[in-house]
Amino acid sequence: MELYGFEFSEIELIFIGLFLLAFVYQLWFYAKNIYAVKRQAKRIKKNKVSFQTAQLPVSVVVCAKDEVDNLRRFLPFILNQEYPDFEVIVVNDGSTDETEHLLNELKKEHANLHSTFVPVGATNLSTKKLALTLGIKAAKNDWVLFTDADCMPEDKHWIARMARNFTQGTEFVLGYGAYFRKRGFLNKLITYDTLFIALQYMGFALRGKPYMGVGRNIAYRKDVFLRNNGFARTLHLRSGDDDLLVNRLAKKFNTRVEVAADSITWSEPHTRYIDWYYQKERHLSVSSFYSGVSKYRLAIEPVFRALFYLSFIGALVFGNMITMIVAGALFLARFITQLSVVNASSKHFGGSRYFISVMFFDILLPLISLYIMTFGRMGSKAKYIYWK
Repeated sequence: MELYGFEFSEIELIFIGLFLLAFVYQLWFYAKNIYAVKRQAKRIKKNKVSFQTAQLPVSVVVCAKDEVDNLRRFLPFILNQEYPDFEVIVVNDGSTDETEHLLNELKKEHANLHSTFVPVGATNLSTKKLALTLGIKAAKNDWVLFTDADCMPEDKHWIARMARNFTQGTEFVLGYGAYFRKRGFLNKLITYDTLFIALQYMGFALRGKPYMGVGRNIAYRKDVFLRNNGFARTLHLRSGDDDLLVNRLAKKFNTRVEVAADSITWSEPHTRYIDWYYQKERHLSVSSFYSGVSKYRLAIEPVFRALFYLSFIGALVFGNMITMIVAGALFLARFITQLSVVNASSKHFGGSRYFISVMFFDILLPLISLYIMTFGRMGSKAKYIYWK
């Protein structure tokens, strides 16, 4: 086929056509979903988002299993929040360390600190779900805010930022749980993966399509939990206490997203590849229980991402000079867009800056997920870390 004086073979046209299709979808995806957090932040700055003016009572629930060191380090950041009416409930999930002793000492200084425990001999597959249920039932307030024992709020306004979303009709508030920045490739991989997942689930929720949240930073009404029998549907699973509940009950009309930089929590990242791998495997095993609509929406982007890279290679291999120039220009345009959106969002949340590693992670992470879903122990009972 001749076009503007240049000859194009049928296979060239096929590859460049697929490449253009994937390119357009990728730009749309980043603009609509990944950039949604920054777009929401700009709307808030312009006072285009309404918030709850009354500071409603809040119960903060933290589950801990042999986490005395983390509780000693991070719990004071929660107890010293600047908020007029809140309680903190720590659920001791069968700890064998000095957790109970530390809690008793802290209670002497903080009247709003309470604790409960998972009974010895509990046989639930997921004692985390039992611990959360006990914490929720012990909460005296309707709004319950969750984080983990190894999490530190950004500052003293964490509760206030999350609580300003407790508007009438709202039942879920999704926040961002980041990981501390450390040196090394693994930390770069973890922080990028966590950021991208967060930007995706927060972006979808801001567009009225919530599908998950993270237990490190999420709030919901106690009444909603109890009215819908809590974790009864997922007791046969080791995890899924946060994202599966959101996937089942969160809707466009009852879900809000908090995107303020001082609303996030920070956690210690894994320092061994094998631990991160098991965490990734556990998360993917839970995602297999998402609703059909959620799984369909989440599958589209990786498919177009793979199509983008494969058709780009095809255009280079089978294309003429014009085809290669066009493909190279579009590839660069997509990379610049991706880099700009990801770094703008990461900077907003006080995270790392990414350069060439973005392209590497963009290819590597889907391949790891594909390997896990194909050969991993999806749903295995063995070697799963507690909940992190």
